[in-house]
Amino acid sequence: MGRNGGHTENEGDFRTPEGEYYVVTRNDKSQYTLFFGLNYPNERDAERGRRSGLIDDAQYDKIVAAAKGGEAPPWDTDMGGWVGIHGNGEGRPDTQGCIAVPDKDILVIGKYLKIGSKVTIY
Repeated sequence: MGRNGGHTENEGDFRTPEGEYYVVTRNDKSQYTLFFGLNYPNERDAERGRRSGLIDDAQYDKIVAAAKGGEAPPWDTDMGGWVGIHGNGEGRPDTQGCIAVPDKDILVIGKYLKIGSKVTIY
């Protein structure tokens, strides 16, 4: 998990988002063995980001549209992005916000986790 505890608030805070997400991408050629991208920020995160001034109305609308379409949200806002579950977790005490697991575990997870799979992080 991210090296700092608590729900992520902005890009670069080294925190892992908490809540209900789903898998929007899968990369079998990742430098991390296997990478499952999550739909962070989701609609709830986007509402928080808009209220706090991290994103504007246009970015909010893009995130909401991506959620409705089952697609990856914009990952280039001040809220951050590219959050996922990946391998290469051996010996890693923390990440920048992803969930890292040992390679042997991500290969097992990869047999079951599919695009659209629900992921709860707490």
